[in-house]
Amino acid sequence: MPTANLLLHPVRLRILQTMLGVGELTTAQLRDRLPDVPAASMYRHVATLAQAGIIEVVRERPVRGTVERSYRVRQEQALVDDDARATMTKDDHRNAFAVFSGALMSDFERYLARDDAEPAREGVLYRQGAVWATDDEFAALVQQLEAVIARHAHTEPADGRTRHIISMVLHPDKAAGTDAGGGSAEGGGGEQGALG
Repeated sequence: MPTANLLLHPVRLRILQTMLGVGELTTAQLRDRLPDVPAASMYRHVATLAQAGIIEVVRERPVRGTVERSYRVRQEQALVDDDARATMTKDDHRNAFAVFSGALMSDFERYLARDDAEPAREGVLYRQGAVWATDDEFAALVQQLEAVIARHAHTEPADGRTRHIISMVLHPDKAAGTDAGGGSAEGGGGEQGALG
């Protein structure tokens, strides 16, 4: 399975984010969507992702003496698995999260820069919630969240459908106070705060 270094490289992460849920794209189409990435860099990173089996060639066609390839993401391969995560150091996580956060901010800025962006009408949302859970309960919650997204990840572009990006960050809040009984020092149960 891929490592965090392979998947969470700034350019490769943007390529994968651009391809998710789109079906298939050629390198030329990727270049149109990511015009700030130099051509040589784009080709190199697409080749790296293809060689690692994270994206796959779904079609080839001759174009002006060369072969144009269409690629799609192999979603089951576009994940850092448990074994790879277990070998990551705190610095590895820090660096990977910085790349992830930077890509998220860049995506959001590109959206807001569009003349036709209407955040309130288009359901732009950023939320943070808190739940108290045992390790087993938390593992079950993660499985449920991933299953919900997976059920909707295979829909195709069509009239009336807009591609939405769903990003998740899950981490323990070890600074939160707990009493001896495992309840919240501040009281209450799970909560979800809407930030936008």
